[in-house]
Amino acid sequence: MKYGIIDIGSNTMRLVIYEQSKSGRLRERENVKIAARLRNYLTEDGVFTEEGLRVLLDGLLTFQDVTRFHRLHDVKCVATATIRQARNRDDIVRIVAERTDFHMRILSEYEEAYYGFLAVVQSTSFYEGITVDVGGGSTEVTYFYNRELVDYYSFPFGALSLKRDFVSGNVPTDEELQTLRAYIDKQFQSLPWLKQRRLPIIAIGGSARNVVQVHQMLQNYPIAGIHQYEMKREHIIQVKKYLRSLTFDQLQKVEALSKDRADLIIPAVEVFQTLYETVDATTFILSRKGLRDGIFYEQFGPTVFPSVLDESFFELAQDYEVNTNHVQHVLKLVIQLFEQMRALALFPLTGEDLILLKRATHVFYLGQYVDEEASSQHTFYILANRTIDGLSHRDRVQLALVASFKNKTLFKQYVQPFHTWFTRAEQKKLRFLGALLKFAYSLNDTKRNVVNRLQLELQQETIVIHIFCNQSFKAEEYQAEKHKKHVEKMLKRPILLQFHMEG
Repeated sequence: MKYGIIDIGSNTMRLVIYEQSKSGRLRERENVKIAARLRNYLTEDGVFTEEGLRVLLDGLLTFQDVTRFHRLHDVKCVATATIRQARNRDDIVRIVAERTDFHMRILSEYEEAYYGFLAVVQSTSFYEGITVDVGGGSTEVTYFYNRELVDYYSFPFGALSLKRDFVSGNVPTDEELQTLRAYIDKQFQSLPWLKQRRLPIIAIGGSARNVVQVHQMLQNYPIAGIHQYEMKREHIIQVKKYLRSLTFDQLQKVEALSKDRADLIIPAVEVFQTLYETVDATTFILSRKGLRDGIFYEQFGPTVFPSVLDESFFELAQDYEVNTNHVQHVLKLVIQLFEQMRALALFPLTGEDLILLKRATHVFYLGQYVDEEASSQHTFYILANRTIDGLSHRDRVQLALVASFKNKTLFKQYVQPFHTWFTRAEQKKLRFLGALLKFAYSLNDTKRNVVNRLQLELQQETIVIHIFCNQSFKAEEYQAEKHKKHVEKMLKRPILLQFHMEG
């Protein structure tokens, strides 16, 4: 099934076509963007001009060619601030219906804020925070608690209107930027529920995406993906300083920046920095999922997923055809190994380590779906670079390192680009968890759930693992003997395996 949505913003018009995967997830298949800048056609007295209407219709007719090619019959078409604020909006809706295949729905300020909020709580694990969406003609902020919308507000400014009202050229002067910043600060200070909240800010929309992409470029970021990318105040300032050091011609050539946003990005950065300081935010996070996704979440999913992360792991299992019965049995074994090693104080382990180990168990060597021979490499690449809703980028890399563990050499190769992300002690622990998981999987090599339970004991310096089985265990014994060496190296103790029949 394919679904289409047209988002008519103040700066850009966009058609996105989604296809529903076997897991039920909506995957983006086509994304057609037009830099229409409709805000420039809204007069001071609120009339959307004839020229603006022509630009709007030209864009929609281009989209119509695409939707007809894909045989889409039920395409959602929504418009935001510029059309909403037009005095002649009813005429615009009528003309669009008469001349195109589309019936335009004008979102209210609440709906625009709500759909952005919904996209955030459906694609991240935050239970409380502030969302912000800097559009071309308006800026929506919300406060949510316990994943429920509490407050919202739509400010009458966006990146395009700020540029038009405060910046005379393509880039702001120092004086213009100071005036613009004072205006934004005054606007944010007018909302008591924004001030000094000390919460994460989750940003959506094209301006936020561009800020993140520029920062990733400056950092030579080692993995793909922008969803749930995290920045601090000093990082936002770093991006602003870099952008302000460039001429307009140079801004247009920055690879991480959309050319059509070159003159809008600095006003947008000012909004993010001022909001960060108003909220006294703990962090600034990007959500790649935004208004369009929120509309589809409302249509296709539960109002709010019970667990975003559980939903993500379900999608991974479906997409990579994970044997869930096999996983559940190994999970039982690896928990026994972990808890008994922890009780015997063989390695410093915490409850958070167990959570990571459980997650890694569900996706261990899922890269074999791509190629059995290089399953470790594919596993690491997929997990490190695929968006996993509910996991930060750091957590994603940790998961990839544990779930792809094959040997010390490959582990060092995988972790090398991230040597500043993890201390040596953390790297050692991740390697140990990977070795433990690989050993646990060897105990169900034939996927027959042969092993009932495990019992560990210390005999002087030797770790004895009693393995109680319900049927023939020769294949499991061979694999376990082969893979125990990785755990032995980490514990610096010999391991003796004792297989027993019972029942």
